[in-house]
Amino acid sequence: MSWGVTVGDTEAIFTQLAAPVMTRLRQPERQVLDTLVDAGVARSRSEAVAWCVRLVGEHSETWLGDLREAMAHVDEVRKKGPAA
Repeated sequence: MSWGVTVGDTEAIFTQLAAPVMTRLRQPERQVLDTLVDAGVARSRSEAVAWCVRLVGEHSETWLGDLREAMAHVDEVRKKGPAA
């Protein structure tokens, strides 16, 4: 559960739920995360991954919306098909 406040264009989240996620990254991908940590953008690789995910979410909402819509359509087609 989380809560926050929005005033004008500013939004502040005060609490948030985090869940651990296991991922395998190659050296070039780890270097990206390490660069974000070294530059002070993030305090850890974990925080750097979260920062990247938020950035992608902010800048690709149209694409993600289209993808969610397509996945919903696939679910509808599967429901109409023969039972497994």
